[in-house]
Amino acid sequence: MQNRLYIILILALGWMTSLGQIKGIPTSLVALDQRSYVEAKPWVVWYFMHASYSKEGIKADLEAMAANNIAGAYFTPIKAKKDPPLFEPAVETMTPAWWEMFRYLVGEAKKYNIQIALFPNDGFATAGGPWIKPEQSMKKVVAADTTVIIRKKGKRRVQLPQPERNAGYYEDIQLFAVPVQKEFQTSHTSRPVVSSSYGEDLQRLAEKHNKQAFATSQPGWIQYTFSEPFSANALKIEWNASNYQANRLKVLVSEDGTNFRELTQLKSPRMGWLDWDNGVTHTIPYTTAKVFRFVYDPDGSEPGAEDLDFAKWKPSLKLLGITLFEEPRINQYEGKTGEIWRVSLPTDESWIYTSNIIRREQLRSLPKPSPEGRVEVDLPKGIWKIIRIGHTSTGHKNETAGAAKGLECDKLDADAMAFQFEQWYGRAKQMVDPAVSDDVLTVYHIDSWESGSQNWTKHMPTEFRARRGYALDRFLPVLAGYVVDNASTSEAFLHDYRQTIAELLEEKGFQTLRNMADKYRVKFTAEATAPVMTGDGLSHFRFTDRTMGEFWFRSPSHDKPNDILDAISGGHIYGKNIVMSEAFTQIRMQWDEHPRLLKPVQDRNYALGVNNLAYHVYVHNPWMDRKPGMTLDGIGLYFQRDQIWWKPGKAWIDYAIRTQQLLQHGKPVRDIAVFIGEEVPRRSVLPDRLVQTLPGIIGEERVYRTDSLLRNVGQPLQKIASVTTSANMYDPAEWIDPLQGYAYDSFNPQALLSHAKVVDGKVVFSDHIAYSVLVVPGRHLLNPNADAFSLPVLRRFASLIEDGATVLFQDVPKKQLGIVSAADSSAFQSILTRMFGNLQTREGLQYKALGRGKVYVGAYKRGDFRTWGVDKDVVVDGGRNTYLAWNHRRFKGGESYFIANQDSVAHSPRISFRDTAPFVYVYDAVTDKLAPLASEERNNRTEVRLDLDAYASCFVLFSEKNLELPAWKESTASLSTGPWTVQLEGIAHSSITQSRPDFWTNMTDDALRYHSGTGDYTTTVQLQEPVAGRRLALRLAEVESLAEVIVNGQTAGVIWTKPYELDVTDYVKQGTNTVKIKVYNTWGNRFGYEVRQNPVQKYVQTTATPKFLKDLQPAGLKGDVQWVWYSTSE
Repeated sequence: MQNRLYIILILALGWMTSLGQIKGIPTSLVALDQRSYVEAKPWVVWYFMHASYSKEGIKADLEAMAANNIAGAYFTPIKAKKDPPLFEPAVETMTPAWWEMFRYLVGEAKKYNIQIALFPNDGFATAGGPWIKPEQSMKKVVAADTTVIIRKKGKRRVQLPQPERNAGYYEDIQLFAVPVQKEFQTSHTSRPVVSSSYGEDLQRLAEKHNKQAFATSQPGWIQYTFSEPFSANALKIEWNASNYQANRLKVLVSEDGTNFRELTQLKSPRMGWLDWDNGVTHTIPYTTAKVFRFVYDPDGSEPGAEDLDFAKWKPSLKLLGITLFEEPRINQYEGKTGEIWRVSLPTDESWIYTSNIIRREQLRSLPKPSPEGRVEVDLPKGIWKIIRIGHTSTGHKNETAGAAKGLECDKLDADAMAFQFEQWYGRAKQMVDPAVSDDVLTVYHIDSWESGSQNWTKHMPTEFRARRGYALDRFLPVLAGYVVDNASTSEAFLHDYRQTIAELLEEKGFQTLRNMADKYRVKFTAEATAPVMTGDGLSHFRFTDRTMGEFWFRSPSHDKPNDILDAISGGHIYGKNIVMSEAFTQIRMQWDEHPRLLKPVQDRNYALGVNNLAYHVYVHNPWMDRKPGMTLDGIGLYFQRDQIWWKPGKAWIDYAIRTQQLLQHGKPVRDIAVFIGEEVPRRSVLPDRLVQTLPGIIGEERVYRTDSLLRNVGQPLQKIASVTTSANMYDPAEWIDPLQGYAYDSFNPQALLSHAKVVDGKVVFSDHIAYSVLVVPGRHLLNPNADAFSLPVLRRFASLIEDGATVLFQDVPKKQLGIVSAADSSAFQSILTRMFGNLQTREGLQYKALGRGKVYVGAYKRGDFRTWGVDKDVVVDGGRNTYLAWNHRRFKGGESYFIANQDSVAHSPRISFRDTAPFVYVYDAVTDKLAPLASEERNNRTEVRLDLDAYASCFVLFSEKNLELPAWKESTASLSTGPWTVQLEGIAHSSITQSRPDFWTNMTDDALRYHSGTGDYTTTVQLQEPVAGRRLALRLAEVESLAEVIVNGQTAGVIWTKPYELDVTDYVKQGTNTVKIKVYNTWGNRFGYEVRQNPVQKYVQTTATPKFLKDLQPAGLKGDVQWVWYSTSE
């Protein structure tokens, strides 16, 4: 008896001394410590709007953050002061008053133990300021040409056209002369007559530098009629804002304007959201005709995606002009040069009229022109095209800045990047006492890339030769779109050029920032560079301490599922344990947001691999007497101190901390690694891009659904939060458990070449995660050249297979990337033969043993990888899973599975896990409760049944340790019959008594019905018997939106999500108990009432727009309140 009491005492002490936010799990089961708690605390993005600051507001903000367990804030001053200022005195960035305010902020942050992260500049994107001179800015290649006729030999002075000049800056790179057969025509020089089916004068569309756009949502046509037959080999869509429909026009030609034949239909490149720096040039089959008709018809349109952003919206045509070229152009070269983030199909060699291309051996270098653009030439008799190639600033600025707006610095130049770092972060460190700043200014952060792309830097010729092994000078005309030698050679050069840009971005850009962060002893975090900056969307994460993506709430037009996968995969392949996400951004704040609404998207991203949140957005409210106060112009989640539910919302934040603490413990378990290919730009592979590679794993229904969505028949639309978009876009909510029991990451060439090795038949990246199968997809939307590989990449795949890896190629590689030597070409062919020669066939797949591993070729049509020795990690209900998201991690002494019901109804799934252990537990991060979980071992797997309410989540923990926990079961439940008194805070009203709680929005008095704030529902309850070894819980029927439960004057906890239940055992007593349920709603009801009804008494004061408010939303408590007894079965 004494020994047993001693053991119980030790167990009790163990529970009492558990460190960190999680109290319900003993450290003997999961070894969590105080550091893990600190690392798990979330951050906020802390905006300061329009030069509006107050010390009182700063202190109140920080106090509120600390009270709710926020670890730190991404300090983000944005936008210039308004006229008149929103708040006086206005404090403009980098003025003495601003630095004084900043010092105060940092000092207060230290008092409240809040860390501060700094962006690279004023505003949040990307890295620039007034200190950046044009020659230090992001640069791009520009060109212009002229044709001269040399009638006799001798020197001649030529006035050259001026290429684009931005920010007053231009420098020549190279001047070429090349002989041509004729002066090539364009539709600008041949001047067609423009007609259309739209009954509008559209002659301007054929005019150079037209600035008046034409827009329509109606199908129809635009027609160019030439007086003489016109030969065309390319056309350019001119615009000032990207338009998907303009890049899918059908081109018809005719000799008489009556009888037409179809020449081609344009195909849009893949384009990101920031795509307006240049139009799109399309190669078209060489043809001669008098009439060119451009037909717009939305049928056949894709539904849009992150990499086809402008197809997300209601179909419409908008453009400034269409220019036809006689001379051939590389298809969609504007993206292939790296000027803009785009992915395009290769130029069709058969479409090119080869007599009109440029031959390298015919290029003559000319001296650089004078500052006035004149050059003296000495050319043989004939017709010569003079091509002037130079560079200028892209002109991009840190557009979200206030008073410190300026040009974006050169991201491919280490000196420029270091200089930018010093001008903002370095200056901030200088202006604050090191004793304070060293503890507070702990993070340097690159936010989502919003400064466009660039394709030139001053060291480009040297860097290109060093990296690619040949000089770029004779290929420079390709950067202006000209075909040099042939289309395939030009495309090969362009690949090499984009790869060089990608490498410079990583090494001169992000590695420099890594070095600067180390110099200042701060952490470095970054978000995605895609789909804006040309490069590898994963490689830059190897230089960061944490990776970061972003997910949006109720905003399909702006959601970033590919950003999330970039951050997760980048973190996993480069061994970063913490994967952050900017969380809950929304395009239209509707003022009904509360934790229960937000939990499903939060859990879905936890299941994907995110394990730390940065809530977006916390806006500094300088006013102490205005609520809700300052907002991000109505964008983002209203997550700040004057949110009505801020205080009880701490329970939601505590849920995040507990969940993140467990999701940061140990290492992720993933079975599949998917190669993203060598296209540049490139990024992680979304699951809908894998349906042709892994149709059996993904499942017939999802394969069919994906195909149906892409067909987009009828172009259906949806309207969410007052934003109309395509209804058929990729929706991450429809891709729960995408590989049906297997989790996957994406990996890139850099990680393959430098961080991969085989251990026990699995490929391990960065000594972090071991993958059982590598998958190399075939051609998909973001990798149209999937059958092309570089020699180092193919060689590395071969060596991994020989070392024991299992690799599935959808297709056999066929081509070598880039311009290569004869020796490299021979080596490439030799490896191809070694890997894919003499393949055998079995069950629809070709295969070959190579060393200790195997290579397979084909679309994988089986439902699992068991024949390869890889069983499913999780199986739900024995079959297809569409609602249960999960995330598996392994730690010393155990396994954890995060499980999240993504359905709006309750489920009791039967789940089979690949892992086994003597003891299985279920942990509820909402209540911080651990319980034993009944399990059964079958076929070396563990089966359990979980009862999950709508959108509920839990952790299933596997352990060798027996904690001898009691199994609590519901024994009896009884109703609390009232009466209930209701008092709404801040409103003088007569006494309200209810026999059964009801929403206050059902009351007749508008002042009560539209109340935004808190309401107290109070009753007394008689307990006739003592608790005596049982547990007592309070269960609500409905609550909108959060309920703080106060029993006998003590706060027992907060109810914010289903099942709306709270353990109150420690707060009740035998006899009479006073129970108060304090309900918190949102600002939306009162805000909407004041806007629509214009009452005399107004409470809502905010900078946010009221345009997107919803109608009256339920608020308060409704339905039966139950007392539920739990007892243990002896």
